[in-house]
Amino acid sequence: MGRVSDIPDYRFRTFPASVSAEGTVEPDTAAWLRVESQGFHEDDPSDTALGDAARNLVADGRQLTGVYVDQPLPGSYGAHMPVATFADFERTINVGGGRLLPAHLISSVTVRPTHRRRGLLRRMMTESLDRARERGLALAALTVSEATIYRRFGFGIATSVHHIDVTTDSRFRLLTRPSGRVELADARVLLDIAPRVFARFHERSTGSVDRQERYRWRSAGLQSDKGGPDARIRAALHYDDAGEVDGYVAYRSHGWDTTPLTVQVVDLVAASDDAYLGLWEFLAAIDLNDRVRYHAAPVDDPLRWALADSRSVAVTELEDWVWLRILDPIAAFEARPYATEGEVTVGVHDDLGHAAGTFRIAAADGFATVTREFDAAPEVTVDASALGSLYLGGADARVLAAAGQVSEHASGAVGRLNRLLASDTPIYGISHF
Repeated sequence: MGRVSDIPDYRFRTFPASVSAEGTVEPDTAAWLRVESQGFHEDDPSDTALGDAARNLVADGRQLTGVYVDQPLPGSYGAHMPVATFADFERTINVGGGRLLPAHLISSVTVRPTHRRRGLLRRMMTESLDRARERGLALAALTVSEATIYRRFGFGIATSVHHIDVTTDSRFRLLTRPSGRVELADARVLLDIAPRVFARFHERSTGSVDRQERYRWRSAGLQSDKGGPDARIRAALHYDDAGEVDGYVAYRSHGWDTTPLTVQVVDLVAASDDAYLGLWEFLAAIDLNDRVRYHAAPVDDPLRWALADSRSVAVTELEDWVWLRILDPIAAFEARPYATEGEVTVGVHDDLGHAAGTFRIAAADGFATVTREFDAAPEVTVDASALGSLYLGGADARVLAAAGQVSEHASGAVGRLNRLLASDTPIYGISHF
């Protein structure tokens, strides 16, 4: 049973995504999915697409929130169709050193344009974050379609990716040949292989978010946006020297009408540096192809440095990827590793209250002790969104200070904060949710 609560004119309901024992999508879940699709300007889902999406939501354990109007205007959508949608579920985030911290993931946020500015998003968000905090989760995360919305709720950009176009003519040459080999495979093998390879990537990649169900089905070519299989998907596997699969790429051609001829990477997961470069060497060698496009490349991309001509890689866009929100500063900052020793006292402003307070972070031997301070004055102050950006070490505290997002109250404190939180590994994740 879902929880039902009321405010004037609107009814808020949170319920688990559901598919019947016979495989039929339950009406509430179907209506919610149709509204979500409309909110993101996607096609109204076919029955097949609806079934695929619903089963994925169930596998993810997603809780769906809908906001309903009991007496809609004649001729408008019926009372069963929500005017706003919201979903949350739990996955782990690699906070450094292979430490996987459970986190509250938020997705599928839409509000019908005729019902905006009525506090619907604020209520859905605050109640969702409250539930996460009650469950003892230290982090919340989301990926966004509109960057101006979520800072007010304490989220800050924590990871980013590059969109790249890679020219595959004679200029593409690796300076050092990676170990291992690549072979083509039936994409359907990724249904089983992809989760295993991703688990290894996830464990080694600071900033990685564990994946939802749909990734393996899309990469295997067994689900598409329109529902059912995607016959265009092709796949290749990278094998290490012991013959074990340690990377894969799913891709498709843009077709003969595209100039230059282009291959689009659908998913590329590498559990080793050799696998990453080996898969790129394969992509560049595909016949009847002049360019490879990839929309989730690392900002610090080894491919650029591995090529004889780094200009073969053109960055076309920098995209913010995962936004983080600290719910419990003590638990969050004690969970991550520290490459240097030191201490700093940080004051946090948080309109929602979850991270508000003054905290002393003292790091030694790779770990930190975090204590709430009631009498000590903060050496630096930040708001909750800046704290989310700083958490993994991907943002430079000195840059945020120059941007007015970090305030220094003791000489040198911003520098100490930056050194303390800096990551000794690149920040990179490939999961969008």
